[in-house]
Amino acid sequence: MRGYERNCAFCRLMRSLAFTGVGMGLGSGAAYLLGASQQNIITSGIVVSAIIVFGILDKNKKSKK
Repeated sequence: MRGYERNCAFCRLMRSLAFTGVGMGLGSGAAYLLGASQQNIITSGIVVSAIIVFGILDKNKKSKK
């Protein structure tokens, strides 16, 4: 049995950081494999991580209603 709330602020922050890291890795890795410049690699990593984080957060908000 858990002794803590799963939806506390710290838990949400840690989940967001984890999904941001995964998104950054996926976006940057894909751009690197396609031969993009360094600026485009970073930009695609940021975009993919934002899509993953906000997609997961929005999905969780819709399921609670």
